[in-house]
Amino acid sequence: MKKFDAVVLGGGPGGYVCAIRLSQNGLNTALIEEKDLGGTCLNRGCVPTKSLLHSAEVYREAREAGRFGVSVGEVSFDYAAFAGRKDAVLKTLRNGIAGLLKSHGVTVFTNHAVLDSPRQLLLDDGEILEADHIVLATGSRPARIPIPGIDLPEVVDSTALLELTSCPKKLVIVGGGVIGIEFATLFSSLGTSVTILEMLDSILAPLDADISSAIGSKLTAGGVQIITGVRVTSITEGITVHYTDKAGTEGSVEGDLCLMAGGRKPNSDNLGLDKAGVRLTKRGHVDTDGLCRTNVPGIYAIGDLNGKMELAHAASAQGLTVASHIAGLPCRAFDPHRIPSCVYTVPEAAMVGLTEPKARETGRDIGTGVFSLSGNGKAMIMGQNEGMVKLIFDKSTGEILGAHILAPRATDMIAEIAAVMNAEGTIDELAETVHPHPTVSEVLMEAAHAAYGNCVHAPKVRTK
Repeated sequence: MKKFDAVVLGGGPGGYVCAIRLSQNGLNTALIEEKDLGGTCLNRGCVPTKSLLHSAEVYREAREAGRFGVSVGEVSFDYAAFAGRKDAVLKTLRNGIAGLLKSHGVTVFTNHAVLDSPRQLLLDDGEILEADHIVLATGSRPARIPIPGIDLPEVVDSTALLELTSCPKKLVIVGGGVIGIEFATLFSSLGTSVTILEMLDSILAPLDADISSAIGSKLTAGGVQIITGVRVTSITEGITVHYTDKAGTEGSVEGDLCLMAGGRKPNSDNLGLDKAGVRLTKRGHVDTDGLCRTNVPGIYAIGDLNGKMELAHAASAQGLTVASHIAGLPCRAFDPHRIPSCVYTVPEAAMVGLTEPKARETGRDIGTGVFSLSGNGKAMIMGQNEGMVKLIFDKSTGEILGAHILAPRATDMIAEIAAVMNAEGTIDELAETVHPHPTVSEVLMEAAHAAYGNCVHAPKVRTK
């Protein structure tokens, strides 16, 4: 038996970050990861997806170079090379994480492990690790929708789709959430015929309605067929995906592959949670409070496993919170309203905080500031001036309650709003912050000015 101050189970973006910070805080720390360091995000999720999307972006920019006065000749792409570059990026990042863990003195075990008691973990080689504090960070996996035909070899999840070395000609995507929309963006830009089937009435339902609608229009203009308000009933060889709408009308769509992008399931099984007495929610997540503590003292759960917010950076944030709490350092409860969410479409979309309808449900006096990218010089220079910014704020206090961006590099800019919200900043302070010109980031300042009707770079709103 080996004794540690803390043991982290799972080496994803929540687990390895937590382990390093625990070690930085002076705790003798071990990390257990049965597969690859970096977890789903690095190896089977956000990083490989964004690598492929960036390759597609370069291809798209090369095709459109003529409008900027650049002649490049005939442009083509090699999807196998896309995949090869992706794999090289992943390997480099995995090696980087291993080096970080080693440099910070974290002991790494490459094993599967289960809880044997509230203070012990049993490795699959029979070794037992004991710790005063155990952090569960085992993440999630693609959910399997129980419909006929789900086991056909041409029906894949996001993990399998990322392993392709050739580009499908026809792709059917079941699910219009972030995963489905990003893959639709990727493959449609490469010439694949893409159809999205979504059960809800709109794609990307959590986003601001104007932004999700604009993304849908952009995808449709690029040849993507989007069918909403339908339920998939079966998949037959071919591949043919059969569906029914709310009126009971049946339809079908054919493809070479069918991607099931209907969400994820927490890896809470086969962990020995019952042995340790750890409580689960009805949806199978580990039940935790705002500090990610389970009902068992000394045991924490972070990231997708607790289901508070299934995002890699949310898992990392929770890992840092837990590491501080274990070390007895100041920390505050995890607040999902201050965690940004991103969608890597063209243009990119990002949000943080509340949507306008959700903000109005709070009963506060809500104001909005909206600015169109058509008035931004840098966006015009880039040839990407389609988009908008919407800020949601409390009129009585000026507190920013939410922000929604559809713009090039929106996923980078949203962090500014998150920082303002985290500091309890106001719409006035954002308006008074001088932004460099010309940059796309100026749209944030302009939207703040627009909140009070003082936006210089927007036409005056005429009233009768």
